[in-house]
Amino acid sequence: MRERHMPGFRAIPGVEVVTVANRTRESSRAFAAEWGIPDIASDWRAVIENPDVDAVCIGTWPYMHAPITIAALQAGKHVLCEARMAMNSVEAHRMLDVARGCPGQVAQLVPAPLTLAFDSTIIGMIAAGEIGDVIAVDARLAPDSTFPDWDSPLHWRHERTLSGNNIMSMGIWYESLIRWVGPARTVQAVGQSVVKHRKDSRGRRVAMRIPDYVDIIGELEQGGQLRMCVTTVAGHVPAPVDILVHGTQGTLRLFQPAGGAMELFAGRRGDGGLKPVPIAPEERGAWRVEEEFVQAIRTGSPVMLTDFATGVHYMEWTDAVTQSLRGAGRVALPLR
Repeated sequence: MRERHMPGFRAIPGVEVVTVANRTRESSRAFAAEWGIPDIASDWRAVIENPDVDAVCIGTWPYMHAPITIAALQAGKHVLCEARMAMNSVEAHRMLDVARGCPGQVAQLVPAPLTLAFDSTIIGMIAAGEIGDVIAVDARLAPDSTFPDWDSPLHWRHERTLSGNNIMSMGIWYESLIRWVGPARTVQAVGQSVVKHRKDSRGRRVAMRIPDYVDIIGELEQGGQLRMCVTTVAGHVPAPVDILVHGTQGTLRLFQPAGGAMELFAGRRGDGGLKPVPIAPEERGAWRVEEEFVQAIRTGSPVMLTDFATGVHYMEWTDAVTQSLRGAGRVALPLR
C-alpha cells in the first residue's frame, strides 16, 4: 500500500482516497495521517457502506480477500484486490461468480510484477515461432533464499489460516509463466518444511504446515512440460531467478544473478550460444496497476492484468500443488 498503491492513486488526476480501515483504529489513524486521508472507518464493512466510496482497494492478507471482495461487489463498488486472489480455488470461484453477476463493476487483481519488463518481448518471440514448439520450461526460483534459520520469526505467509494454500512465491511465478506459455494441465509435487517450527508473538512454538522447499512438475496445455523449484532455505544460491524455456528451434533464458539485475537471453538452433536480448522501450512493461484500474472504471476497457478468470486458474493450480503434496500424486486441471 505504501510503496505502490497510494503513490499510484495519488498520481491520477481526479482520484481521491477518502477513507481507510486497518486491523486497528490506531494503525488506521497513523496511515491516514501519513497520506492525508480525511477519514478512517471503524472496519472494512463501513468502507463498503460509505456512499462516497466508488472503488475499494483490498490490501489484506489472503484470508480476507473473498469476504471483502464479494461484499464490495454486491454493494456496487469496483474492486482492486491484492494477490494472491484467495485462500483456495473454492473462494476464487465464488469471487469470479459474483464478479460475473456484477457486470457494471470492475474486478481486478494485482498482477505478478516480477517479469513485467520482459513479458511482451517473451510473448512476442514465442508467438512468432522464434523458439519453435515449447519442449519444457525449467524454473529455479530462490528469491531472498538463504540457509535455514530456525530462529526466524513467524510470518503470515507461514500460517495456513491466513495464507491458505499459497506457498512462498510459487503462485506469483506461475502467473508470470502462464503469460508466456499458457496454463498447465497436470501437476505433481513434492515438498518439505526444512524449518519445522517457529515461535509466534507469545513465544509459543508453531508447527510449519506450508513448505519452504517445493519441486513441481507438470504438463502444459499447449504441449511441453513444466518443472519448477521454489525455496527460501537454500544457501549460496548463484541465481535467485533462472528460467529456461526450451523449444524445438531455440531457447530463452530469464536470468538474475545474485545481487544483479534480471536479463533476458536467447539462442536459436545453429547459434553459438545464448546472447542478451535488448528490450525495446515500447515493449518494456512497467507497473501501471492503479492507472489501469481507474482507466477500466472510467472507460469500460477490459482488465488485462490481472482478471478474475486468470486468478481462478492460478488458484486451481495452487490447490493442485497442495493436493499432490498431500498424497494425491498427479492432479489434472482444471479441478472442476
